[in-house]
Amino acid sequence: MDRTRRTRPRVRRLSLLAVGTAAVLAVPGMTALSSAARAADADLARNGGFESGLTGWTCAADSGKTVNSPVRSGSSALQATPAGSDHAQCAQTVTVKPDAQYTLSGYVRGNYVYLGASGTGTTDVSAWTQSASDWQRLTTTFRTGPSTTKVTVYTHGWYGTGAYYADDISLVGPGVDAGQPPAAPTGLKAGTVTSTSVALSWSAVPAATGYAIYRDGVKVQSVTGTSATVTGLSPSTAYGFQVAAVNDAGESAKSATLPATTSAGSGGGSTDLPAHALVGYLHASFANGSGYTRMADVPDSWDVIDLAFGEPTSTTSGDIRFTRCPVTACPNVESDADFKAAIKAKRAAGKKVLISIGGQNGQVQLATTAARDTFVSSVSKIIDEYGLDGLDIDFEGHSLALDASDTNFKSPTTPVIVNLISALKTLKARYGSAFVLTMAPETFFVQLGHQYYGTGKWGGQDPRAGAYLPVIHALRDDLTLLHVQDYNSGPIMGLDNQYHSMGGADFHIAMTDMLLTGFPVAGDANNVFPPLRPDQIAIGMPASTNAGNGHVPPTEVNKTLDCLTKKTDCGSYATHGTWPALRGLMTWSINWDRFGSWEFQRNFDQYFG
Repeated sequence: MDRTRRTRPRVRRLSLLAVGTAAVLAVPGMTALSSAARAADADLARNGGFESGLTGWTCAADSGKTVNSPVRSGSSALQATPAGSDHAQCAQTVTVKPDAQYTLSGYVRGNYVYLGASGTGTTDVSAWTQSASDWQRLTTTFRTGPSTTKVTVYTHGWYGTGAYYADDISLVGPGVDAGQPPAAPTGLKAGTVTSTSVALSWSAVPAATGYAIYRDGVKVQSVTGTSATVTGLSPSTAYGFQVAAVNDAGESAKSATLPATTSAGSGGGSTDLPAHALVGYLHASFANGSGYTRMADVPDSWDVIDLAFGEPTSTTSGDIRFTRCPVTACPNVESDADFKAAIKAKRAAGKKVLISIGGQNGQVQLATTAARDTFVSSVSKIIDEYGLDGLDIDFEGHSLALDASDTNFKSPTTPVIVNLISALKTLKARYGSAFVLTMAPETFFVQLGHQYYGTGKWGGQDPRAGAYLPVIHALRDDLTLLHVQDYNSGPIMGLDNQYHSMGGADFHIAMTDMLLTGFPVAGDANNVFPPLRPDQIAIGMPASTNAGNGHVPPTEVNKTLDCLTKKTDCGSYATHGTWPALRGLMTWSINWDRFGSWEFQRNFDQYFG
């Protein structure tokens, strides 16, 4: 990925004039503030020692947390980790007096750590250190403008330099009587309740400047008005909501708890999949070293069989064709009649057979409405001819990329994205609720969206980053299964702000936890991709070492399942929940599993009984 590069600032040396000035200010009787003035000063920073967690502080992209070591004093300190284009700023807004002098100070550890103040109304200031292997004090001063009543103090690191630490932050200067926190809100009630959201409203509280919304005791949203919609919820789930009022003096007590249960939801395609399903791709149109496997020879363990692949006549035509492997390449290939009869038998046995569109070589770009309509008609023809249950979208390579101006996954504007969404909704409407819709994106198109989305704020990023997110989001109520390819992938940052690499259970756990928990897109905590239901998720893994990079042995497969469904054997990554309803596993491929003596299938059967 072509990430935006930034150079580190050069260390500046004090001029002789600056040194001389500092010496003059050190002379008794020439201090900037009188003793009487200093006596009236107060420390206005709230929770500057982080002893109350992050109360009072907001950290960009959920980059900050409190730790018990290292600390300078007390029992806690801030740890924040820059990632990608984010420098892990943690900040709080403080009420100050106009035209007054303030001193900001704090202790930091790490490389390229900054402490500063913005919104001063005069000159915004900062202090920084290039390298602090132990606690180092930073300090700076500023004077507020004639009408300034609020100032933001902050600390941040630098791009790609690792975690930094901060402790004992103080802002000393003339205090302001902030008064009392407001009263607790009353009248909390629920409005529209869906399978994934609850609309809330409450009575206004005098002297409140904002409100904090809590879900099951955890703060999930801040608003300035008296209503909000909490999203990213799970269907058929009971929640408890509370609201607190906020002003400069702090936060009120929480309101009485309002219970609300989300509806069951109506989407997701077929509802007759087994509780735990095994999904596999069958090489139906090509030959490789794994050998050809006849449809009739696919064992009953496979619940969803994806025919690989339907491919376009040209990248932009939208005209999808499915051509079965010729006898010259696959000597044991069955006839069309036998192939169709085997599909019919599988479906009669309760299995789902889909046409998978794309793959490594099948680039599909629906750049026009004409291509969209051709896609719908040609895919329908394949489904009808072979008597299939639905469609799998396996767009890879350069099929999906975001226009530079397309920055909101909730309202996409890129033609190839908009037309694909429209085409899939049309197919779903044409075939009805039993239509099975699955997707098999690479991690680059999904979880990488946690850090990067499209070309980015400053340009230069790969426009394909996170490009599947608007498609998944628009179709989440129609989507039967999402099975991201957790293989052939580079390192991806998880919700713990750590990079995870293929080859072990931690990678699968971290990647799946993101889908089931939801995650900020491009590091924006106010722009969260909502979680999917656990019954919509299957984990994509290679069947063998021959099938793709990132293969893990059965012991690691089982660790993954144990952690996500039972919260046992979780290793180094801490999940954000437990999901016994996780649908199952997907593998590339049935052919490669047969080549490997059915190890993947046998382990699945043994695990789920």
